[in-house]
Amino acid sequence: MKPEEDAVGQAIWAFHRGNKSFEVIEREDGYIDVTNPRLYFTEFNAWMADEKKAMDYVKGKVLDVGCGAGRHSLYLQKRGLQVLGIDQSPLAIKMCRQRGLKNAKIMPIRGINFKPNSFDTIIMMGNNFALLGDFENARRILKKFHKISSENGLIIASAVDVYPPTKDAQEHLAYFDFNTKRGRMAGQWKVRIRFRKFATTWFDLLHVSKKEMGEILVGTGWRIKEFIDPNSVHYVAIMEKV
Repeated sequence: MKPEEDAVGQAIWAFHRGNKSFEVIEREDGYIDVTNPRLYFTEFNAWMADEKKAMDYVKGKVLDVGCGAGRHSLYLQKRGLQVLGIDQSPLAIKMCRQRGLKNAKIMPIRGINFKPNSFDTIIMMGNNFALLGDFENARRILKKFHKISSENGLIIASAVDVYPPTKDAQEHLAYFDFNTKRGRMAGQWKVRIRFRKFATTWFDLLHVSKKEMGEILVGTGWRIKEFIDPNSVHYVAIMEKV
């Protein structure tokens, strides 16, 4: 990643220094949203209930995919687990190390390459199931996760179901239709992240319903074991090996 593309890392560092910080999410159709990087630093007692419950399933050697500033990795490390946090943002990984994470590595999700049986639990928190990008890429990465995880390995992934007919979802309906007409999944958002003069390249975020997630898993060696908070827009999936 080029320094000028590390918008997420720059936003994290600005927040850490006490400066005004934000992340602008820009979708290809012009839709704009803004998030606060403080979420990367929240302590366990401030997490959503489904995130807290998800941590009860984590076991053994852990891979934290898209670790950000390391909030989940650091929590699990304090619990005595062996954790490796990976992120494509060099500044995010620098932040993780500065905050005390023992094992952190610059690595994009598509570049994951570990030996078989390397991890017992793979976590994708902070809605990071979306990092799988699209249907086919999701299946390729999930198959890779199958190879690098132990016999009884788990994937714990949080996701956002963007389809419920809520008031906030109405503004996305035209984009869902635009996506399906061009052969993409409805919730496959093409976005970039901006912070001041920094901007990522355009990439896909994959928001899926629980039914769609199950369809993606078919043939990957994984199945849904349980959904945490299944009636919420924000939910966590516990996946086990078939």
